[in-house]
Amino acid sequence: MNGKRVPLLFLNLGHAYAHYFMLIHPTVAVALERRGQGDYAALLLPATAGFVAFAAFTLPAGWLGDRWSRRGMIALMFLGLGAASMLTGFASGPYQLAAGLFLMGSFAAIYHPVGIAMVAESSDGVGQALGVNGVWGNMGVAAAPLLTGAITGMLGWQAAFFIPGALCLASGIAYLALVSAESKPLQPLRPAGDAPAAVQASTAIPGRILAYLIVTALMGGLVFASTTVALPKIMEDAFSGGGNALLGAAGLASLIFACASMAQLVTGRAVDRVAPRQLMLLLALLQVPLLLLMVQGGQWQIVALSLGLMLTVFGVIPVQDAIVARHTASAWRARVYAVKYVLSLGVGALAVPIVAWGYEPAAGFVRLYMLLAACAVGVAMAALLLPARRYAQAALGDSQ
Repeated sequence: MNGKRVPLLFLNLGHAYAHYFMLIHPTVAVALERRGQGDYAALLLPATAGFVAFAAFTLPAGWLGDRWSRRGMIALMFLGLGAASMLTGFASGPYQLAAGLFLMGSFAAIYHPVGIAMVAESSDGVGQALGVNGVWGNMGVAAAPLLTGAITGMLGWQAAFFIPGALCLASGIAYLALVSAESKPLQPLRPAGDAPAAVQASTAIPGRILAYLIVTALMGGLVFASTTVALPKIMEDAFSGGGNALLGAAGLASLIFACASMAQLVTGRAVDRVAPRQLMLLLALLQVPLLLLMVQGGQWQIVALSLGLMLTVFGVIPVQDAIVARHTASAWRARVYAVKYVLSLGVGALAVPIVAWGYEPAAGFVRLYMLLAACAVGVAMAALLLPARRYAQAALGDSQ
């Protein structure tokens, strides 16, 4: 592996960790409910603390990434997230658990403003690089239900925090050993006379692009966070009458996440070739009927609809990140990603209480599906603000 691939591998791994650790507790909550240790909504609520921190600390992380050291911030994420997860495993009550999850979210928050900015500068094919990185992130989403369910079933819920925490710590040590401070394998994209317009960045975000990012960060962030938090419970409810264990429901959720993550390879390449307006309109409008059909879906219909929904939810991610990369100068990129993610992850912090509110034992997630369908309509309307031409044909500052 050459000097560019090693740090990129760690950046991709870091994306997987950031999402994996944030989704440990939602599966633990399902496991504890099955064991009669409380109501699902009450058991899920401590995760709110983690999602709040996941959003709140993106701003200082982005600022430090631009002003101090991006490599240092990624190392801090690995080491801090691993240690925080292991501490959370020692929690003996809901308040200690919430405190541990808050600490985990604080370190996981480093990744998106810093890591995504580094990935966006790793090659001329911005969309493709972000698409591959997005697959890694969503493989972390996919692994969380299955591995957490398996570890919890065999070793108890505490081990579901201890084991990945130790692995994350080891990854941080390896990162410091293998990625030197002096090497700079990920250079910023620089405008050049023979460089295509698609890889140049303006110093300011056009107003229409900024408005789009704000609206979609809020509404799209709620769709993403709510679906990833709720899916293990959706699968558990859909197959509760068939005698399936938690591991079966978690395995289905993980399979859906893993298959859906492949959408980012397609949309990541497409954003380098297709107008972002068309891409976002298609992805957002597909979500609406899928969410509405889930209200009356049966067992395997729910699986198929959930897969279709997650394909669109995950497919949006590299498109959003590429839009920021195309319209932001390198020196400001981590801070702009921080602002974007503090909005999307901030509203995502509301996902836990919203999922709890949207669930009824008799009716399931009907209220949640209706709310998310309305958010998808809002994202589609905001997409009309995006450039109508593909980036290869339009100047980066052009928002027409």
